[in-house]
Amino acid sequence: MLRAGSAVACVACRNLLPSRMGVRFRLPLQKLHPFSRAIHHRYSSNSNPQRPPHCTSARHYTSLSRLPMRPPKSRSGGHGYQQQRSFWVARLAARLLKLRYILLGSAVGGGYTAKKTYDEWKDMLPDFSEYTWIVPDFVWEMAENIDLDKLAAALPEMEEIAKLLPDMEKIGENFTFLKSLLSSDTSGDPTLKATEIHSATAAVPESGDKQFKKTSDKEKVDQLQEELLRTQLKYQRMLERLEKENKELRKVVLQKDDKGIHQRKVKKSLIDLYSEVLDILSDYDSNYNTQDHLPRVVVVGDQSAGKTSVLEMIAQARIFPRGSGEMMTRSPVKVTLSEGPHHVAMFKDSSREFDLGKEDDLAALRREIELRMRKSVKEGQTVSPETISLSVKGPGIQRMVLVDLPGVISTVTAGMALDTKETIFSISKAYMQNPNAIILCIQDGSVDAERSIVTDLVSQMDPQGKRTIFVLTKVDLAEKNLASPSRIQQIIEGKLFPMKALGYFAVVTGKGSSSESIDSIKDYEEDFFQSSRLLREGMLKAHQVTTKNLSLAVSDCFWKMVRESVEQQADAFKASRFNLETEWKNNYPRLRELDRNELYEKAKNEILDEVISLSQVTPKHWQSILQKKLWERVSTHVIENIYLPAAQTMDSGTFNTTVDIKLKQWTDKQLPHKALEVAWETLQEEFARFMAEYKGKDQDDIFDKLKEAVKEESIKRHKWNERAMDSLRVIQHNALEDRSITDKPQWDAAIQFMEETLHSRLKDTESVISDMVGPDWKQRWMNWTNRTSEQHVRNETKNELERLLKLHEDHTAYLANDEVTTVRKNLEARGVDVDPVLIKDTWHQLYRRHFLQKALFHCNLCRRGFYYYQRHFVDSELECNDVVLFWRIQRMLGITANTLRQQLTNTEVRRLEKNVKEVLEDFGEDTEKKVQLITGRRVQLAEDLKKVREIQEKLEAFIEALHKEK
Repeated sequence: MLRAGSAVACVACRNLLPSRMGVRFRLPLQKLHPFSRAIHHRYSSNSNPQRPPHCTSARHYTSLSRLPMRPPKSRSGGHGYQQQRSFWVARLAARLLKLRYILLGSAVGGGYTAKKTYDEWKDMLPDFSEYTWIVPDFVWEMAENIDLDKLAAALPEMEEIAKLLPDMEKIGENFTFLKSLLSSDTSGDPTLKATEIHSATAAVPESGDKQFKKTSDKEKVDQLQEELLRTQLKYQRMLERLEKENKELRKVVLQKDDKGIHQRKVKKSLIDLYSEVLDILSDYDSNYNTQDHLPRVVVVGDQSAGKTSVLEMIAQARIFPRGSGEMMTRSPVKVTLSEGPHHVAMFKDSSREFDLGKEDDLAALRREIELRMRKSVKEGQTVSPETISLSVKGPGIQRMVLVDLPGVISTVTAGMALDTKETIFSISKAYMQNPNAIILCIQDGSVDAERSIVTDLVSQMDPQGKRTIFVLTKVDLAEKNLASPSRIQQIIEGKLFPMKALGYFAVVTGKGSSSESIDSIKDYEEDFFQSSRLLREGMLKAHQVTTKNLSLAVSDCFWKMVRESVEQQADAFKASRFNLETEWKNNYPRLRELDRNELYEKAKNEILDEVISLSQVTPKHWQSILQKKLWERVSTHVIENIYLPAAQTMDSGTFNTTVDIKLKQWTDKQLPHKALEVAWETLQEEFARFMAEYKGKDQDDIFDKLKEAVKEESIKRHKWNERAMDSLRVIQHNALEDRSITDKPQWDAAIQFMEETLHSRLKDTESVISDMVGPDWKQRWMNWTNRTSEQHVRNETKNELERLLKLHEDHTAYLANDEVTTVRKNLEARGVDVDPVLIKDTWHQLYRRHFLQKALFHCNLCRRGFYYYQRHFVDSELECNDVVLFWRIQRMLGITANTLRQQLTNTEVRRLEKNVKEVLEDFGEDTEKKVQLITGRRVQLAEDLKKVREIQEKLEAFIEALHKEK
């Protein structure tokens, strides 16, 4: 009843006005309810049937409910009439009857229109079918969450409804006014029509009375127009109040979902399901010709054209970093917009929510986006193809997925990589070549259109313009700077560029200040278009302006494209899944389909088991291998630098003094460090041994590279405790100072240790001499080999030096110069030319062998020397100080090995285990590292299978939800 009455009043008043009489009045933009806007478009959409609207997707969504009307044209001439006898009563009755039919037809038509518009408005209400499961508790809790009394009080009273009905007194006054108009015409044929009366009166000269009547008529029209405007505003305020309460009610329902009524999991929204599919596809390396053709809105434009500002207006928050002329968008940013009770933003890989209503959170979000962009850019590059995924939720936000791309540039400036321009072009083309992508082409209206690069790029990717929406930004600056505003009209009508588009829009995104809020930008945009001559003179249509109309149109096109293409994409991935599963069954029939992450977890558990096995090594095993390896490391130094120099002395006192000095120097500088090196190497070897033994059981070869990398990285990170070296030095020094051999078994052990060491050294020395002189006669005869010339010379030198040693068995370790000369002359006499250096080198090996043979003979004599040792070799020609030296060395090796074993089992094995765990954790977080270490067709096939299955399942879930929403 309310809406029908209002519609009747509007139509009736319009019919009361002359068709040529224009009324100019101002209506605030965005203040009229969508219901009123729909009424306006229903009446005004067919006013010019020859020119169809450019974007059908947005013609019912406009923020301008009424265009400014043209000012009334001044009419020359006044109302004149001729005195005649006429049936004015009959003419008045005829016009009253005509007015009755007009009112009746308008009432019927207006009522039908109001009913149809009411149905449309009712369809625009949110669908509560998804929340049917909460109905029981929601009904009981409604009184707690919603003030029903307040809601009832907010509904209009009957008196207010009566006020909205036409004022019959005003209509009666209008009838009187019409009667005076009709009665003033006393000349002409009684059958003259109203248009003839007006044309006749226009030709009569004005007079004072007639000028007064004209002024009175204008006042009547103004009063009627004011009354009509007040009625419409009252109606709109009531509808706005109802819509606001409906929005609050929806917000309460969404908040109930957030809290989880009945502890049930709230279903994901439709756009969130779709965004998850796009996130998976962005990481999917497509095979089997399965391309990502799912729709998304791709935002492209020249640098600083206002792409980011348009995106922020659609998202209703200043979420992106800004710079004056500087390239800020360095990588694609995928923004998923959806409706929610709170205005928040969140990254795909983070659980933190940024409250977009707080300036601190907005600043933190902008910093995080900028940081992620810079991290994604590799060294030496300016832009990156890696996508940053962000979701924005809030009340009244249109659902869609947009991708903001780096701005297209024409020239590479200082500080940019040389291939920046080509990289931006390739990134833009990669997104726009998707046949289902909606291209949002942003053009800067404040610069010459001929300077644009992006329009040519878009024309190449979408020559027919079937999926392109053109947006002209900074229209306020364009109107101010352009001498001919009709140029803007040419751009919006698609007549200036060769590029074709599905729709054309003109927007204003603020005054250029980064401190402007979204609300202030909206108000500025509305005020500009309200007073702009572009709309006043009909250069732009109401549905082609403001970012709100743009977002509605883009969302409508986006969902239309999604519904048309999503099932085809699901079928393509279903076929790809079948191909991958067939390949796996044929090539790996007995293996599980483990992807890279699952394989990494399996390898991680195996490595940790191997590390734990180190703690199960027996102390005896540690002791033996440590002592053996330590002696192998230090034996050369002991023999060459300590024992041999000390053995050259003439008496036991000098021998012991030399040994003590050299042992002290060795302990202070080298021995502790060598011991720790041996311990660390032993730990590594045991770790590698356990890994090799585990490999022999059921080890998968695919883990080899990973295990080797973990072992190397763990060893690199492991550092032995520095304090252990100082304590080890003290222990070794004390062990070497102890000369006391308490019993015969210890003496025999020292003899055996010395004998084994000397035999080993003698064997090595004989091997060196054999290599020097070449094969003997037996080897030459058996193996058919001969000596080389150098070996022949060395053999002759060896024979000459052996004769010298036989003559002087107690010869010193070094040859005198005259002895070298004598040997050389003797060889020259036999026709052998030899160098003195070769003589000394050969002598060193021969004397070493001679000394070791004498030492072994002395060692055998000392087997029965323990009795003389206990008496300190008093009254005995036998001196076994060298046996005591080897006892000291042997005891130091045992004590050092025991100390290292305790450090290994108590500390270092645990530290190594900790290092291995840290390395595994670091590798697990490094996707590139896992791809590098776990490779092969088997891994890639399992990865593709997992992703294709996940994509197909999510697409099917999305399609099911999409059908339910329909």
